[in-house]
Amino acid sequence: MHTEKTSLHERNLHRERYDFKELITTYRELAKFVFVNSFGDESIDFANPEAVKALNRALLKHFYGISYWNIPDGYLCPPIPGRADYIHYIADLLASVNGGKFPVGKDVKILDIGVGANCVYPIVGYREYGWCFVGSDIDPVSIDSARQIVDKNPSLEGAIDIRLQTSSKYIFKGIIQPGEIFDITICNPPFHASLAEAQAGTKRKLTNLGLTKGQKPMLNFGGQNAELWVEGGEETFVRQIIRESAEIPSQCLWFTSLLSKKTTLPGVYAELKKVNALNVKTVEMAQGQKVSRFVAWTFLDKDMQKKWIHERFKK
Repeated sequence: MHTEKTSLHERNLHRERYDFKELITTYRELAKFVFVNSFGDESIDFANPEAVKALNRALLKHFYGISYWNIPDGYLCPPIPGRADYIHYIADLLASVNGGKFPVGKDVKILDIGVGANCVYPIVGYREYGWCFVGSDIDPVSIDSARQIVDKNPSLEGAIDIRLQTSSKYIFKGIIQPGEIFDITICNPPFHASLAEAQAGTKRKLTNLGLTKGQKPMLNFGGQNAELWVEGGEETFVRQIIRESAEIPSQCLWFTSLLSKKTTLPGVYAELKKVNALNVKTVEMAQGQKVSRFVAWTFLDKDMQKKWIHERFKK
C-alpha cells in the first residue's frame, strides 16, 4: 500500500509515492540509483542530476509510453508530478467553459511558452488528453533537445511542433502565426531576477532536502540562464506575456502562466486591468508543502466563449 499525495490533482497519475520496484521493471537503469533511506523507504539522491534524470526516464516510460528522453547536461530536470498537475488544472479550466467536460483530441491546440530541453508539458498533455502542442523556446540547444525527444518517440508523431523564438524582445511575436488559433497558452516562466537569486533559490531547495553538504548549488537541479532567471524576474516576464496577449485577443481562448511568488500577483493583476482582460482567474495548486499557482485570463465575453466552444470542441 502506497501513501497518496492527496495535494496533487485527482487525475494526476503520480498521487501515490514512487513505486521504485515497479519503475525499475520499466527502466532497469534506475536500479543503481535507488537505496533505502533512514526512514526505511526506497529513494534516490535528489541532489544527483543523473539519479533525477533516471527517475524521470522511468516515470515518462512507465506512465506515458516515452521510450526516449534525454536532456543536455546542466539543463532543467523537472519534477514530473508537478508538471502533470498544471496540465490537469488547465484541462479543468477548459472544462469550466465547456459544460464541465474537458475537451480531448488533436483539435485542441496548446502553446507552451518556454518548452525547455525536457518537453515535459507537451508529452503529458498529449498522452493524457490527446491535445496538439506548439512548444517555443529562445534557447537553440533546448529546441534541438525537444525536437529530438519528439522525433525519437513515434507515439508523439504529428502532435508536437517545436519553434525557436529568435528575438529576446518578444514572446508570441514570431511564434504565433497570423490567423493561428490556440485554445490555451501555458508558461512556466523564469522565476528569478538574477543569477545570484537563482543560486540562492537552489541552495534553499537543497537545504530543505537536507542535501547541502559540499554541493555546487547550480548543478544539482540543472537549469540554464533562460530557464531560471530573467531580468526583472517572473513579474516582468508575465507582464510582457499579458501585453502581447492583448494584441491577439481573439486568437486564444485562455492565456495562462504559472507564478511561483505570491508577491508577483498584484503587479500581474494591475497589468491585466490595464489591458482590459474580461475574466481573470487565479488557480492554486498545492504540491506537498509547496503551493504554486497560475493566473488565467481571457478577452472573450460569454457569447464569444460559447461560439468558440461550439466551433472548436463540438465538432
